[in-house]
Amino acid sequence: MAAVDIVSVAVENNPAPFLSNLRFAIAYEVREPLSDDIEWRVVYPTTEELDAVLVPANAPGRFAFVLEVPPPRPDRLPEEDVTGVTIVLLTCSYRGAEFIRVGYYLCNEYPPEFLREAAVKVKQRLTQAGMSEAEAEAQAAATVEISPPQWDRLVRNILADQPRVTRFPCSFDRATAPKAPSTNLTTTEGVH
Repeated sequence: MAAVDIVSVAVENNPAPFLSNLRFAIAYEVREPLSDDIEWRVVYPTTEELDAVLVPANAPGRFAFVLEVPPPRPDRLPEEDVTGVTIVLLTCSYRGAEFIRVGYYLCNEYPPEFLREAAVKVKQRLTQAGMSEAEAEAQAAATVEISPPQWDRLVRNILADQPRVTRFPCSFDRATAPKAPSTNLTTTEGVH
């Protein structure tokens, strides 16, 4: 049994504008007091670690806090990765050894009304260039691209009801090293 385990994670302010902070309400249980703090981090893999916080684990019990982190920096995102599906990770480590990872799929997209407005503009340009109304409408619907990205219009949706939790062996403060990883020691399951 691990000295520290995750009890629950709730993704707050979701869905939300892309430029808003990400918020995770985290509950964890300390079963064995530890001599150092544990570190919770939020990572947006295509770009960066968004933030990290140290929390105490020196007394047994259940604890809860809200981890609020800034969104990914737009200047670090490749334009082709702005919309679509990616992941966001919430990890917990002790003395640099990760022992819990919660992964969520995340979808960044523009609202349908914004895409309709963009398609209308493309259609107008195509008809002005001499394309028939029907051809312009069909091509506009199939080729709407927003470039440069309109960060203030982008919406982030974390699939909060489908987390993937992976646990890794960790020795914590015990004198013995953890056993070598095996398929029995690392589990993947949903968090409730």
